[in-house]
Amino acid sequence: MPSIFAYQSSEVDWCETNFQHSELVAEFYNTFSNVTFFIFGPLMMFLMHPYAQKRSRYSYVTFILFMVVGLFSTYFHMTLSFLGQLLDEISILWLLASGYSIWMPRCYFPTFLGENRSRFICFIVATAVVSTLLSFLRPMVNAYALNSIAGHILYIVFHEYKKTNNKELRHLMEVSVVLWAFALTSWISDRLLCSFWQQINFFYMHSIWHVLISITFPYGIATIAMVDARYEMPDQILKIRYWPRDTWPVGLPYVEVSADDKAC
Repeated sequence: MPSIFAYQSSEVDWCETNFQHSELVAEFYNTFSNVTFFIFGPLMMFLMHPYAQKRSRYSYVTFILFMVVGLFSTYFHMTLSFLGQLLDEISILWLLASGYSIWMPRCYFPTFLGENRSRFICFIVATAVVSTLLSFLRPMVNAYALNSIAGHILYIVFHEYKKTNNKELRHLMEVSVVLWAFALTSWISDRLLCSFWQQINFFYMHSIWHVLISITFPYGIATIAMVDARYEMPDQILKIRYWPRDTWPVGLPYVEVSADDKAC
């Protein structure tokens, strides 16, 4: 049995040809396409700093975990090792757990927890710990299980979309869902249509997934922050902004916070 540190000890092998450009990097494009995580992570941490000061400094944990996902994904695709696979998937799990803990609206909490966020956080952490342990038993199904969580997130976005009349928030939700759909299509396509991509000598669908999902992250964070504010920050006025300029056709969304002059 090969060491969990060994190159290609993972059962997962993506469509890109291995060691085509380097003897040290198993999947060249899948490895270096993770650079977007290290660009958008610090940038979002900077842009969302005023919001985090108002809402919760634990928000920084999510941005840090986003960069950790990029780090472990880089390691995994460079080595295709079993350890790299587990670190990649477990870091995604804890990224989702942190987002749920901070931003999940109380009205969507399980009924047995009431609307107590402390209990909810304990529940999420316990679930993440158990899932982490189970991930060692069935590593092949981890990625599919993690992607399935998006179904619950879409359910929440759908209900909040119907509740709001804010056109900017509706647009943000629509773009977020479209970006996620394109990203997921790239991921599934690489897994299920590899023979087709090999025939046309195009091995980059998983690399495209990395880029698209890292772009989806800022849109998702801005969306859930705006949704959360409706419940947790009723005395604050939040505005959706885009970096580098609001007037540009393409930009990175973030949330600007200003105090409401009216007393509640």
